[in-house]
Amino acid sequence: MNRREARKNAFYLVFQIDFHQQEDFDEIKTLFLEQQEKPIQETAFILKEAEGTKTHLAEIDDMISKNLKGWAKERISKIDLAILRLAIYEICFSQEIPPGVAVNEAVELAKEFSTEETPAFINGVLGSIIKKVQ
Repeated sequence: MNRREARKNAFYLVFQIDFHQQEDFDEIKTLFLEQQEKPIQETAFILKEAEGTKTHLAEIDDMISKNLKGWAKERISKIDLAILRLAIYEICFSQEIPPGVAVNEAVELAKEFSTEETPAFINGVLGSIIKKVQ
């Protein structure tokens, strides 16, 4: 499994955050890993990404809200919100992912899982955040 596939798996877990309490989220992570057809080589990366995003969720959501132009965070689809959260975790809190890579990967996730307009939206929000954290 390459990093892109591992990030996609982390995205699946991050997507679950809004639907489960912390205790349930721990169970969701375990079930997710058990349901894989073959052992995941990037398990540590996947869990680090999902848990890191959950740990910094309040800060990440605050950054999202402050960088939306003419939108409220509540209007963003759960899929787009999960993509933004994961990318912002990588940009602001992970030391191993360069910001440009995080943005590119988020745009690719948006192309695969969201609407035609979403990649530009994701790119714009993340670009605004990068300018502020550099």
